[in-house]
Amino acid sequence: MLKWLLACLVLCAAAPTTVFAQATSRPCAVPADGDHPGPACLLAQSDLGQLPAGDLYWHVTGFDDPAAANAAKGGDGTVTQAFGRYWLFAIGPKHDPRPGETQVGPLPVTDREGRFVAEYLQSTFAPGMTAPVHVHSGPEAFYVVSGDTCLESPDGAQVAHGPGSSLIIRQGPPMLLMATGTGLRRGFALILHDQTHPPTTLVHDWTPKGLCHM
Repeated sequence: MLKWLLACLVLCAAAPTTVFAQATSRPCAVPADGDHPGPACLLAQSDLGQLPAGDLYWHVTGFDDPAAANAAKGGDGTVTQAFGRYWLFAIGPKHDPRPGETQVGPLPVTDREGRFVAEYLQSTFAPGMTAPVHVHSGPEAFYVVSGDTCLESPDGAQVAHGPGSSLIIRQGPPMLLMATGTGLRRGFALILHDQTHPPTTLVHDWTPKGLCHM
């Protein structure tokens, strides 16, 4: 028995460590911790109701002052705190951006029937960290605060480098998210989905080709 335990310890130490950082319903601490890598957490959630016609964008704006963030919020925005700043998130049509605003989109919404929910996630990945293969019931978008990101799906690989960069993936295909580069990858994700469908489902019938690598 002792020999078996020793052998297991040796093998475990020699094996590469895979740390999963998947979207979760686990709420983030307030303020969200951005310095320690770990699983993603739910930063905020917004009930959007029925989506309007036309192209929709995810509007992301960072503020140093909470009063300024709340003043810019309007009727349908969400203000939260993460990575040492205050952030205003909103879903809507493209417009002339305010200072510091990034508009991510257009979001590929295929079916607008029903009531929609925007789930905003925060995550910190160390280089090489991945999420388990999963699918979403609506489009997902990523906004990078720092670091580099690679997203692989059957459609190929997308990469985002540095602060303010973004990625978008449509509803349906399986995906693997990886932090690349040499520093911590900090960022947000939006999952826009019908409230009657689970936002995230793990899948096991697709194997990535390894298009994302360090």
